[in-house]
Amino acid sequence: MKVGVTGGNGFIGRYVCEELAARGHTPIVFDHQDRGSSPFEVMLGDIRDATAMTELAAHADAIIHLAAVLGTQETITNPRPAAETNLMGGLNFLEAVAQYDLPGVYICVGNHWMDNSYSISKTAVERFARMFNAHRGTRVNLVRVVNAYGPRQMAAPPFAAGKVRKITPAVICRALSGMPVELYGGGTQISDMVWVGDVARGLVAALETAAVKPPLGHVVEVGPTESTSIRAVAEMIIDMCEERGYERAPIVDLPMRPGETPETAVTADPETLRPVGIDPASLVTLQEGMAKTVDWFIENRGTHWNTPR
Repeated sequence: MKVGVTGGNGFIGRYVCEELAARGHTPIVFDHQDRGSSPFEVMLGDIRDATAMTELAAHADAIIHLAAVLGTQETITNPRPAAETNLMGGLNFLEAVAQYDLPGVYICVGNHWMDNSYSISKTAVERFARMFNAHRGTRVNLVRVVNAYGPRQMAAPPFAAGKVRKITPAVICRALSGMPVELYGGGTQISDMVWVGDVARGLVAALETAAVKPPLGHVVEVGPTESTSIRAVAEMIIDMCEERGYERAPIVDLPMRPGETPETAVTADPETLRPVGIDPASLVTLQEGMAKTVDWFIENRGTHWNTPR
């Protein structure tokens, strides 16, 4: 299939395009700017533009919708961009696949129950997708992803120009820079971590399923078989950095950030992967995936990120 991937230049999007190509499909990166680094076909457009999304559907056999305004705490003080982009972009995606009767996949958020602009807007479209499947005849499968990690994930300042603070690059960059590792709420929250390559595999498998079968009656959840806390993940990363010759970084506890509580638990049920042909036992383990990620950040200091002066 020729598959449009909104947000195809993003962290998860690039892996999805690579997975599509590896399976014999042809990705079309749909983005509002041409960053010049994609090896795949790029179609310029904004997901908020209904005409542009319809044009993408007219040139594709399927669409995976990833593009969104991200951020848990980052979107609380100014919810309008998340609401406008995520809600209208999601509806434009659904209308486009409905018009051309294309199979599609919508990426859902692991923290779907949280009261922040990102989670609210993303989950509203998840519900719209179920409505479209039930009453408009669309073939859209829903894939819920927990905390994806892996090489190429962008760090936030002061290490790189990323706009949203993500767990893995935040901890790795601090541990490699000899800086204290900061954990909101002491890191007591449970947060399932999933290798980004497995995320891409789940999204593409869900699309291939939508192409030949009616939409699934459940959300496919991409996540590990065992849950862990943020603090345990941080300690694993610090241990790995120390094993590689870096001085052991201390952990500093920060107050819980807006939009989360100490009881926050972002988890997944990997058994939901079986209907799209993925055995949960085949997922990359946290120990294996995090070791590869730490090594990649070590190798790419000075290009992808850097220690602040």
